[in-house]
Amino acid sequence: MSLLKVSMVYAALLIFLGLIAFVVTGMEHKTALIPAYFGLLAIILALVALIEKYRQHMMHALSILAFIGFLGTFGGVIDLLTVFSGGEVTNPGAATAKAIMSILSLIFFGFCFASFISTRLKKKKDATEAPKA
Repeated sequence: MSLLKVSMVYAALLIFLGLIAFVVTGMEHKTALIPAYFGLLAIILALVALIEKYRQHMMHALSILAFIGFLGTFGGVIDLLTVFSGGEVTNPGAATAKAIMSILSLIFFGFCFASFISTRLKKKKDATEAPKA
């Protein structure tokens, strides 16, 4: 699966997560939509990446977005681990949504990183194998 398709899946999952979190909170907490906003931005970047001349920049922007999403929601993973170990947190629902976004973002960032490394190695290999005139 291409990184562009993976980007669309990542964006769709974030939008779905945000909408579910919003509904579960009784549609009162607008912050539950934060994953959906990240997902919308990811879709916009992925759509612009369909244009060949912008692809590299948009894919880098998507990877940065994913890394920010990971860092910004990593506290949810800690909170969820606290809940699983018998502790209490202020809002277990928010902790769950943040943990899911954090994990999704880390996985997507990993896909981006692997793709960038693969592309760089391929370019390097192509450059060394190019016929010399």
